[in-house]
Amino acid sequence: MGRILFIVFLLVPLIEIVIFIGFGQAFGLWPTLLGIVATALIGSFIIRIQGLALFEKIRQTTASGALPAKQLAEAMMVAIAGAFLLTPGYFTDFLGFLLLVPMIRSFIYQQIKSRFSIIGQSYKNPEFTDGNDYNNNESDNIIDLDDKDWRK
Repeated sequence: MGRILFIVFLLVPLIEIVIFIGFGQAFGLWPTLLGIVATALIGSFIIRIQGLALFEKIRQTTASGALPAKQLAEAMMVAIAGAFLLTPGYFTDFLGFLLLVPMIRSFIYQQIKSRFSIIGQSYKNPEFTDGNDYNNNESDNIIDLDDKDWRK
């Protein structure tokens, strides 16, 4: 893992330098710098919109009693996209914008999900039930004990 990180931290700045030089020669210094600032501003605006939408999905999924694993993973990817977009450089901006595409995030999530086992406990929030007693579901294998009913 250390070697991979070393290679990434070595290659990414080198790629950025090559792209800066190429853009600088093609467009000039000021348009190149303006492009970096513009992508950071546009990216932060998009991240704000997508981030707020993801937090709402997380809230709804949690309120329904399900584990919001996919939404949390996508929120993490949007945060990583934000870090990429705020890092000066066109290569990192490209990676950041890729992570903002929902289809790409879903693909990455599927790849991660196939390698890990997500284990969680669901619950029913009484504020969002249909009026049924959510604690007396016969399919639940939950035994609720008071402090006096168990010992360490």
